[in-house]
Amino acid sequence: MRLSPLFLFLGSTLLSGVQAAAEEKEDQASTYFNSMKVPPILELTPDTFEKEVKAHQFMLIKHYSPYCPHCIDYAPIFQTLYEFYYTSKPESKEDKSFTDFYDFRFATVNCVAYYDLCASHSVSSYPSTILYKNGELSEIIKGVKEIDQVSPVIEKHLEAAKPGTRPRSIELPEAGDKYSPDKAPGKTNDSKKPANEKTDTKTDAKTDAKADEKTDAKTPPKEETKAPPKAPPAKEDVKPADKTDAKADAKASTTEKAVATPTKSVVKKPTVTPNKDGISVPLTAEKFQTLVTMTQEPWFVKFYAPWCHHCQAMAPNWQQLAKEMKGRLNIGEVNCDVETRLCKDVHLRGYPTILFFKGGERVEYEGLRGLGDFVHYAEKAIDISEGVQDVDAESLEALEEKEEVIFIYFYDHATTSEDFMALERIPLSLIGKAKLVKTKDPVLFSRYKITTWPRLLVSREGRPTYYQPLTPKEMRDVHQVLNWMKSVWLPIIPEMTASNAREIMDGKIVVLGIINREDQEGFLRAKRELKSAANEWMDKQILLFQHERQELRDAKQLRIDEAEDRGDQRALRAAKATRINMDKSDRKQVAFAWVDAVFWQRWIRTTYGIDIKDGDRVIINDEDNRRYWDTTITGNNILLSRTSILETINKVVTSPPKIKPKLTISSFEKIFFDMRVTFVEHPYLTLGCILGLAFGAFSWFRSRSRRGRGGHFRLEESWGNKELMKEGLLGPNGNGKVD
Repeated sequence: MRLSPLFLFLGSTLLSGVQAAAEEKEDQASTYFNSMKVPPILELTPDTFEKEVKAHQFMLIKHYSPYCPHCIDYAPIFQTLYEFYYTSKPESKEDKSFTDFYDFRFATVNCVAYYDLCASHSVSSYPSTILYKNGELSEIIKGVKEIDQVSPVIEKHLEAAKPGTRPRSIELPEAGDKYSPDKAPGKTNDSKKPANEKTDTKTDAKTDAKADEKTDAKTPPKEETKAPPKAPPAKEDVKPADKTDAKADAKASTTEKAVATPTKSVVKKPTVTPNKDGISVPLTAEKFQTLVTMTQEPWFVKFYAPWCHHCQAMAPNWQQLAKEMKGRLNIGEVNCDVETRLCKDVHLRGYPTILFFKGGERVEYEGLRGLGDFVHYAEKAIDISEGVQDVDAESLEALEEKEEVIFIYFYDHATTSEDFMALERIPLSLIGKAKLVKTKDPVLFSRYKITTWPRLLVSREGRPTYYQPLTPKEMRDVHQVLNWMKSVWLPIIPEMTASNAREIMDGKIVVLGIINREDQEGFLRAKRELKSAANEWMDKQILLFQHERQELRDAKQLRIDEAEDRGDQRALRAAKATRINMDKSDRKQVAFAWVDAVFWQRWIRTTYGIDIKDGDRVIINDEDNRRYWDTTITGNNILLSRTSILETINKVVTSPPKIKPKLTISSFEKIFFDMRVTFVEHPYLTLGCILGLAFGAFSWFRSRSRRGRGGHFRLEESWGNKELMKEGLLGPNGNGKVD
């Protein structure tokens, strides 16, 4: 049977197309150095680590974290070091490459993906570069090192392995270079010329350049066929006069390529377009693990039950959200009647529950369920899921114009990868609340007076509030940091809405400004007065805090001095061990907020008995005790002025308050409310009282039941049987006559 020429032609075309695609893919993964193709660095896994290390005489392995800035800085250095040695030639008669001649390989290990592997090889910090010889650990290089610091370690072992094969001096490239210094464009490269050709070394740079061009033009065809593939034109057409600029451009491009492809030192954005069809994807347990849990792509997922009325009411908004987020954010849903095991593993508290997932981390959506609320949250989630943005003074200033609350993380070159790993776990909890950025800009260090690193603060409308703990353990305690963030992530004077009302009112005394938004001039004036009062109160509290802390320090120092004077070493140790505790949990926090008088007029009238027609007012509310104040010490209404607000706060925060409060509930409800509060605040005392009352009631009931058993004579309760027979039933005189 003969094949048709047409089939032969189609087969050869298909084969060539496949080969071309494979070559193109390989070219994209490879880099070029000295115009030679360099394959990507070997990425090791737990399955291949032992095999590869034992298979070669030398193995230089970089252990890194994709989130570590030091690792990102080190990536182009290690990449250029690898490219330089891969393309170098040993001084030997054997026609072998560097890799084959010395049996020397370069590799990397992602310690975030394979943490156990790195821990088992004593990797305690990132980046760590380890040289293995014959399968055994030989040397460890910790931290970011330049090429001229790592190269001597390599040269020492190569010379020891094969003496006389290494040059006396080596011209090393800089990180990001695409040529060795001795082979850079514009310089004479004798190795590429025929042996019978000579070049005049005394000519100037222009003559050299022309001579090089002439030499290349006269190179025999044989040499051209053996030459390696050309590098990309942008990296080849480098003029001698523009060497510095070319080097910088090459460095930038190499950094990007080295980080993105071979070393994976930067978290890349998903290459697959999310939510292509603009629909909410039904997720099974298998799909959930494949698409959500095991990937770095963000997902907004709804867990529901078909019979749930709230789920049914929310369904149209959820479908519309999926359309709005087409090509931007993955939207999914899980039917908990079908996927019961999955919903049980998620630990749902009710239906519907909405969770945002990113790289194994998750956070629950607790906002309203309108389409606008969903879209707003999704927009913030997309922004934050891209990672913690690195800013300088200029970009931070632009950001402050758009964001009311910004958390700033200050770091320097000594900040460890553990600090950054803890930082990367925080952003999901800040979605819809605040913006988190990091910086190492000296200008911002000076602006915020940062002298220790790492350091965290929040800037609310330009006003900084510092996270007080400084120790590494406290800076890496994500739960402690998040608890502090929750206490300060509201703006200085936030607007109270249905979604944040509980967060604003609970646990605090709140100065609530009731403002009519429709009166623009009065609205701006009222907000300005409220903000001025808030800033002045905060300044006063900072001074009181510092004064109280200084008093505690002075008291501690007095105890130390007294113990030293007496020579009491035990008392001295106890005094020095005294810790200054500035925990403000026992003190009631004062917060400020404002509410739209028109939108909330019904709630304002029913709760506080205030008619918005009377103008703007101020209420000082204590939600925990269901009480409020709406008048000053003189009995006048609290006005929206700094003086009136501050004078009243001072009279309210004292214990007991100098101004009589009003109740937000009835007197009858207040009785049960106080009982509940007492039980919560003093549980053991309350339990003791309940047990005492129960015992008293039981004793009374028992005595009543005994008295109720009368109607017959009980012998055992009076005399004994012998005494009764002796004396008779009527006593000793029962049968005699008594005068």
